[in-house]
Amino acid sequence: MAKHTKNMEVRYPIWYVMQVRTGTEENIRCQCQRLISSNVLERCFIPYYQQKKRFQGEWHIQERILFPGYVFLIAENPEKLVNGLRKVIGLTKLIGTGDEIVPLVQEEIDLLMKIGTDKQLVEISFGIIENDRVQILAGPLMGMEGNIRRIDRHKRTAYLEIEMFGRTVEMKVGLEIIRKE
Repeated sequence: MAKHTKNMEVRYPIWYVMQVRTGTEENIRCQCQRLISSNVLERCFIPYYQQKKRFQGEWHIQERILFPGYVFLIAENPEKLVNGLRKVIGLTKLIGTGDEIVPLVQEEIDLLMKIGTDKQLVEISFGIIENDRVQILAGPLMGMEGNIRRIDRHKRTAYLEIEMFGRTVEMKVGLEIIRKE
C-alpha cells in the first residue's frame, strides 16, 4: 500500500493580472522585475500584437499593447507576490473580486499561449473573405474566426470578443485580408 503524506501539495505557477494606468505598463513591468525577487515573481510581461501601419509611402510592422492598462504576472505564492507589489509605484490593483485576488483560469492562459506563444506577441494573421465569411489561412487567429466581430481592412486589424479577466473583452489584433470574393 502506498503511503500518503499531508504535505504533498503540488504548487505550480499561477497567472495574475494587474491593472495599471494606461501608458505606464512598461514602467510597472520594469519595476516589478527590478523590485520583486525572482523566487517570488517567475515572470512579468505585457502581451503585444503586431499591426501593419503605412507611413512614408511604405508598410511598417509595429507592436502595440494587446490589453492596454494591464500587466501579467506569473507567481506561485499570492501572499509573497502582494507583499512584493507594495514596493511598486503606480500599481492600481490586482484583478479580483473584493479583497480576493482571482488568477486567470486555464482557458484564458491557453488562449494567451495559443495566440501569443511564449513570446506573448500576437503576430499578424492572413485571411480571405468569401461570401462575407472570414477564413484565416495563416497566423494565430486560425480557428478563431467565430470570435471576430469586426474587421477594419483599411487599418488591417480585426476586433475579437473573448472571455478574459472574468468578463467579455474586445481584443484588437493584426489581420491582413489578402483576397475578398
